[in-house]
Amino acid sequence: MLAAVAAVSIGPVLVARLETGPERDRRRRLADELPVAVDLLSACLLAGAGPEQALRSVGAALGGPVGEVFAAVAASVSLGSDPRAAWAPWLGDPTFAGLARAVIRAEVSGAPLAVLLTRAAADLRVSRRIAAEAAARRVGVLAVAPLGLCFLPGFILLSVVPVVSSLAASALGLGP
Repeated sequence: MLAAVAAVSIGPVLVARLETGPERDRRRRLADELPVAVDLLSACLLAGAGPEQALRSVGAALGGPVGEVFAAVAASVSLGSDPRAAWAPWLGDPTFAGLARAVIRAEVSGAPLAVLLTRAAADLRVSRRIAAEAAARRVGVLAVAPLGLCFLPGFILLSVVPVVSSLAASALGLGP
C-alpha cells in the first residue's frame, strides 16, 4: 500500500521530468553539429567575413537547431544589439554556454575571435567524447544489473538462509 501511494505521488513528477523524443533528438543534434558549426564560423572569420555575416552564412548553411540559434544571434546583432547582449541568453544553455563565453571573452578582451572559436570547437569535441565514453560505461553497468538481480535471490536462498537458520536453531537449542 505504501509503495502504491509513493508511486502515485512521485510518478507524475518523474514522468514530467522525462525528456520527450523530439527534445532528445534536438539536444543530440545540437551536440553533434555544434563543433562543426563553430569550425565553420571560425573559417568564415578567418576568410574575412564579419561576425554577423559569418553567423548568417553558417546558420543558413547548417539549418536545424544550430542554424536557428546562429540566425537569432545574427538578427539581434543586426538590429543593433551588442554581441555580448546577443549571446547572453545562451550562457544558461549547457550546449551553447562555451561558445557564448568565448564570443563574450573576445568582445571584452579584444582577442581574435577565430582563435577562441577554434579552441571552443576543440573543447566541444572533447566534451562530446567524454560524454560518449561515460554513456558507454553506463551501458556496461546497466547490462550487469539484470544479471545481478537474477542471481541475488538464488544466492540468498542457497547460502544466507541456511546459515541464518542454522545459527538460529543452534542459538535456540533446537539443533544437534
